Amino acid sequence: MMSIALTIILTNTSASSQTPTTRDPWLWPFSVTSIWNMPIGSGARYIPANIQKAGWFGVDREYFYKLKASDPSRPVYSPGSWTKRCSGTNSINISLPVPDSLIVPDATLNPYSTPNNASAFLQPDGKTLVQLEPLARCEKGGPIYGWRYFPDLSLYGEGIGGAHFGSGLSSIGGSIRKGELTNDQPIRHAIKLLFWGKKYYYYSSSRPGYRWPADRADSVASTSYQGTNYAFVQGTLLAIPPSVTESSLQLQTPGGKKLFRVLQNYGGYVVDDAGWDAHYMAVEQGVTEEFKAKYGYDFENWTGAFYDDVMKLYKALNIVDNNSSTTIGGGGSTRRAPLAPALPPSP
Repeated sequence: MMSIALTIILTNTSASSQTPTTRDPWLWPFSVTSIWNMPIGSGARYIPANIQKAGWFGVDREYFYKLKASDPSRPVYSPGSWTKRCSGTNSINISLPVPDSLIVPDATLNPYSTPNNASAFLQPDGKTLVQLEPLARCEKGGPIYGWRYFPDLSLYGEGIGGAHFGSGLSSIGGSIRKGELTNDQPIRHAIKLLFWGKKYYYYSSSRPGYRWPADRADSVASTSYQGTNYAFVQGTLLAIPPSVTESSLQLQTPGGKKLFRVLQNYGGYVVDDAGWDAHYMAVEQGVTEEFKAKYGYDFENWTGAFYDDVMKLYKALNIVDNNSSTTIGGGGSTRRAPLAPALPPSP
């Protein structure tokens, strides 16, 4: 069990007064001291990440469901393959109560249509999370497909592990949720980032492609990770240093400015391999649609003012090299944002 100093001093008292005093664990999950909820600390040691502009900015869509005991129980099978997920026939010996209408399309042979589809199902008890990847369900009333490598965990716990199988990190922790990019409130948690492993992620016998809080790297990491920065691996925490400002980056869009604040105050964890020249953020299914409805342009793009803003943010990211189980966010006596309010009692 890690220890966090109780005398954390807030860097912005006005922000403290605006911080919610309660939270819905489904929408803002995990403990106050979870890696996803701890702001960057004054002790953070930043080192260059040297991230360059990518040819594409996109999202890694994630799927979250609150299950009802009254829905029909359906078996969960292992995917048949990465591209033909709904062809699987091997049970993983669990069932989930899901509505017959729940459909998540299969992947295709097109290499750009094989999404990770990390997912989290909140059981009817209101606290147990089942996490699967890659999620698929191709027919109404049919079985669910997805691998389940990480044990079920509590919505009220630390929430580190899950179904991002490139790192072993959470499906739901750190995800940008619906409403967070379009409302007038800051995003109050770390987010999840993906880069091209061939270009950025490091691998050696002494650091085999990951660091805490990740507990693994991709199975092909020894050959596919070709980055040269020893600190840049699965599980790396990235953040924008305090010396950088919205003005110095010349950000133009509301979405770019909101992402700047979360990346400076909380940072983002590396959770998977993008697989090509692209930078991704992990978001809940539905986020991109509401983003376009609000602002009139696409979240995912290779051009435009928002894309330019996001590329500036990525280039400004540094590695918080002293992030650890005892110094989450770099530790220190002050934090860049108030701590999350305590969770209500677990069901």
